[in-house]
Amino acid sequence: MMSLENWNIFLIIGFIGQGLFSMRFIIQWLASEKAKKSVIPFSFWIFSLSGSIFLLIYAVYKKDPVFILGQAPNVLIYSRNIYLIKKK
Repeated sequence: MMSLENWNIFLIIGFIGQGLFSMRFIIQWLASEKAKKSVIPFSFWIFSLSGSIFLLIYAVYKKDPVFILGQAPNVLIYSRNIYLIKKK
């Protein structure tokens, strides 16, 4: 059984992950407004990867297979996008 203190840590991790994941849309929206066209800035991918990692940690803690399967592939996809951008 986990103590209440540990539970609070994972709840905070979950909220941080959701916040990071949500920030990617704000970043993309602001960059598109500035460019007056739809763009995806590099920071979008950083927020996507960071948010997915935190949410995956939270999902594993909660032992939620649906949530785990929803986030695990994203970590690979976002990492690959960052790699391809940096490779250029």
